[in-house]
Amino acid sequence: MSVTSEELAAYADGELDPARREEVRAQVEADPTLAAQVAAHAALKQKLAAHFAPILEAPVPDRLTELLRTRQPAPVAEFAAAREKRDARRALSSVRWGWVAGPALAASLALAVFLPRGGEVPEGYAGEQLASALEQQLVSAQPAGADTRILLSFRNDDGQFCRAFAGEAQSGIACRDREGWRLHTTGAGASAQQSDYRMAGADAGSILAQAQELAAGPALTAEEEAAAREQGWR
Repeated sequence: MSVTSEELAAYADGELDPARREEVRAQVEADPTLAAQVAAHAALKQKLAAHFAPILEAPVPDRLTELLRTRQPAPVAEFAAAREKRDARRALSSVRWGWVAGPALAASLALAVFLPRGGEVPEGYAGEQLASALEQQLVSAQPAGADTRILLSFRNDDGQFCRAFAGEAQSGIACRDREGWRLHTTGAGASAQQSDYRMAGADAGSILAQAQELAAGPALTAEEEAAAREQGWR
């Protein structure tokens, strides 16, 4: 079985399931080209982490500290309204679809959350099939033969969750906002005859490089990604 570029990235990040990880490890050890690709991905991830580490470690600017120190407390009624709104949002995001109904119903309910009424998709946003994959799939646990595979997840400078993806129809990066999954970067997808999702004109390396430029920090770990999905990518 061939190893896809997405699987190599997941292998380098330690996000493949144990059985598949051993299969990929054996192929990487036997193929210098695959080993080089894994090393390149690891170097890219390390570079990304090193690039943003100084920002995370920098002290809070004095002007922001002073702003917090001098800010007047909000009225009690405002706090109560904010708490009620927060609790309602948490209650909605904590619902586990599997407890409500079967997988098919879960998928339809999830789509109802992030697609506009009437099922119409705003221009520049992911359609139903892609939005479903972006909303539900995790890098570490993706269905075999999926039309779209998620390469990685991260936050941008606006604090939005973004996900790099590769599929037969298209590839690119989408970020979650109030309307749905807004397409930030798009490229041609793999042809229907290709089983390893190699992309024409916008390969995984190019998408990952663009994700590095867009990211406000390192890629999400498997645990962080699962938690983000649980909270509705908010």
